[in-house]
Amino acid sequence: MRKRCRTYGGTQMACGIPQMRAGCGFERAESETVWFCRRNGAFNGSEIGMKTELDNLRVVTLALNVPGPVAASRLAGMGARVVKVEPPGGDPLGRYSAEWYKALNAGQEIVLLNLKEAAGLKGCNELLASADVLLTAQRPSALHRLSLDWPRLHRDFPRLCHVAIVGHARPNEEMAGHDLTYVAGLGLVCPPGMPLTLLADLGGAEMAVSAALRLLLVREQTGEGAYMEVALAEAAEQFARPLMYGVTRPGGLLGGGFAGYGLYETRAGYLAVSTLEGHFFSRLLKELELAAGTRQALEQAFSTRTAAEWEVWARERDLPICMVRTWPVGDCAEPG
Repeated sequence: MRKRCRTYGGTQMACGIPQMRAGCGFERAESETVWFCRRNGAFNGSEIGMKTELDNLRVVTLALNVPGPVAASRLAGMGARVVKVEPPGGDPLGRYSAEWYKALNAGQEIVLLNLKEAAGLKGCNELLASADVLLTAQRPSALHRLSLDWPRLHRDFPRLCHVAIVGHARPNEEMAGHDLTYVAGLGLVCPPGMPLTLLADLGGAEMAVSAALRLLLVREQTGEGAYMEVALAEAAEQFARPLMYGVTRPGGLLGGGFAGYGLYETRAGYLAVSTLEGHFFSRLLKELELAAGTRQALEQAFSTRTAAEWEVWARERDLPICMVRTWPVGDCAEPG
């Protein structure tokens, strides 16, 4: 994996060297500033002579923040060579979550370009000339102002595949939004608590990866690149489907309506019980020596030990039960 500094229009495009964890080995090539890192324990087909899925494919990404970088990281993990174009001020993700930024951009080439200037746009076009996939997360109107809208891109780079991440599907592709508004509008937020993850952003990233692979397949069949928009609001809607269809609503099968699937308070902490299948639930009742599988009976049984103790107990009996873990505020360590 590598990260490289490049020069465009006489301007040195600086890039930071990611802080690697213990166990990473560095090698520096004398001819240019190129850093390689091999992560112990991480599967990388190219390191053992195995061809990975997207070997020889080149991805250029202009996408910042979360969805685009996550998608680019997934494509890089499949073997694609990823070049990320950032504005002179860098990716905002690097400011509010430096460690995640480093993890997502590991192995990618970072190039700083001001696309609002002729030299920067020229440098971007030079990258696109040899690219297979372009990944963006700007509004269509912003890409048009930069002369990077699809009609012009397809004219200049006919084999280029463009995946455009947008907030909402057409005709609302210019509507402002972020992960919180996408999920809140679908009933996936329980105020006053904030969501603990970014469903729309991460789901949209996976949709963007699928779109890129689909466009590459179309290009194999037609010989030409193609364009596809991925709407984050639609990604959020996919996560809302269980709620829409009543599966996770209060009282629904996975919303507390079945005693074998739910959260239980223990002597210390909470327990997540997911004995959904009949053989799991029957085994649970047998091991607990319960005649009736009611919520009240399970609440009384689980109150006799701590959540950590019940987790060990369940693992020994091959039951899908674990303690509920929480992230300490301000702590980026493993969940406790």
